[in-house]
Amino acid sequence: MTRAGSRRGNHIITCEDDIARGVRSLRRRCAIMRRVHKAAGDPPLRLREPGFQGLARIVVGQQLSVASAAAIWAKCTAAIHPMSAAEVARLDDAALKACGLSAPKVRTLRAVARAVLDDGLDLEGAGALPEEALREALISIHGVGPWTADIFQMFCLGRADAFAPGDLALQIAAQYAFELDDRPSAAELEALAEVWRPWRSVSARLLWAYYAVVKQGRSGIGV
Repeated sequence: MTRAGSRRGNHIITCEDDIARGVRSLRRRCAIMRRVHKAAGDPPLRLREPGFQGLARIVVGQQLSVASAAAIWAKCTAAIHPMSAAEVARLDDAALKACGLSAPKVRTLRAVARAVLDDGLDLEGAGALPEEALREALISIHGVGPWTADIFQMFCLGRADAFAPGDLALQIAAQYAFELDDRPSAAELEALAEVWRPWRSVSARLLWAYYAVVKQGRSGIGV
């Protein structure tokens, strides 16, 4: 991967130093981010495996607790080996459901596999595709919505300016950070996040950390 800042307008996050660089930039330019960072501290890197395996893991973990997602993913990686489009296509529904996957997630994984095998979607080389083009290609797959596409670009490709405005936790964290009366919609949060370019992925990591602080009711919220 290319180091953050080496390609203008297409920064890539690969390590903790890149996160720290983004935090410094956000703190310099945004009082809200300074408050969030003061309350939540440095956010984690949270990079995941790229390619088909990375997207499959995101699909498996949708709308599940961290513990449940980890348990089901462990069963998936044990049963689907290698974790590839060809292997998902080869296995029958019973084998996939035996991993703990719901029928909708089985359909989504099969749709992703078809996009790779039949339509030529190159998930292994996805980092070479422009962000918007890749996002459109992903959300055209049955069962893959904007959130999944955004999370894939943030954590599997390490794109520093990717953002997930539809994420509920980000919306709640932004509501507290901006002291809003109501939780912002995806469109409203996306508008608020414009000031955080080209480090929106780092701002999201900060907001997720801030959300954890909000949930725990620690002191320092809103200061």
